[in-house]
Amino acid sequence: MEHGSIERELRIDASPEVVYEVVSSPEHLREWWPDDAELDPVPGGTGTITFGDPASPDAKVEHLTVVEADPPRRFAFRWVYDQGASPEPGNSLLVTIDLEPSGDGTLLRFKETGFRERGWEAAVLEQAYADHVRGWDHFLPRLVARADSLVARP
Repeated sequence: MEHGSIERELRIDASPEVVYEVVSSPEHLREWWPDDAELDPVPGGTGTITFGDPASPDAKVEHLTVVEADPPRRFAFRWVYDQGASPEPGNSLLVTIDLEPSGDGTLLRFKETGFRERGWEAAVLEQAYADHVRGWDHFLPRLVARADSLVARP
């Protein structure tokens, strides 16, 4: 099995401007992905996303760093890197979200890369990749629903 990248294409009935806000602003991220998010969505901006109750010691906190912020076309960030490390190829995963106008909506192209480059043992790589596939298969439809919910319907 190839564990190099996860790629998805989604059609969303909202403008690229609306979808960009949904994928880049903490208040919208909290509605479809993590339980909590703190993020400065500008190139070089950093933040955290938290899965679980932020007050709980069992909460899973991931740091992220924005690599690209080009509204309303592209939002990209690195995550899954050791705290204190500078995220770069080889020690982090890269998520890239490209948005293209499509009729009266948006075509979202999602890609997560960097799994093999992490240098994980085969079993760790396979588990991380499988976990992320399951995670994105759960969360990306929620992104679509969140963006759709922000569009006024006649």
